[in-house]
Amino acid sequence: MTITEKVAYLRGLAEGMKLDGSTNEGKLALAMIDALDDIALTVSDLEDTVAELSAQVDEIDDDLGDLEDEVYGDECDEEDEDFDDTLYEVECPSCGDIICLDEEMLDEGEIDCPNCGEKLEFDFEDDGDCGCGHPHED
Repeated sequence: MTITEKVAYLRGLAEGMKLDGSTNEGKLALAMIDALDDIALTVSDLEDTVAELSAQVDEIDDDLGDLEDEVYGDECDEEDEDFDDTLYEVECPSCGDIICLDEEMLDEGEIDCPNCGEKLEFDFEDDGDCGCGHPHED
């Protein structure tokens, strides 16, 4: 039973009991039933609004999912080579900006910092030393 139906039931009980609206108790009971009726109608309107908003949010979420698929594609696709590349973070010594580079950019040997324009150079001669202090065999 909905709140509106419960208030209608209370109103019917009051009429069935022939509450006298001229007594203090009768006035109070009838006023309370009127107030409950207003509250029930407000709650019913709010429930309808929430249901409508929920449906709209679901539609927006679906549309956003479609848009993400269109823009980004399936990033989890194992056959997608673009997402198999390893990215490296490099900090510019001049401005401190963090720059993300892939293998191809590193192989070029240098890049201008997109923030300050400082030329960053990369030299990766394989001398068998990874910087950990232990000699490595090829």
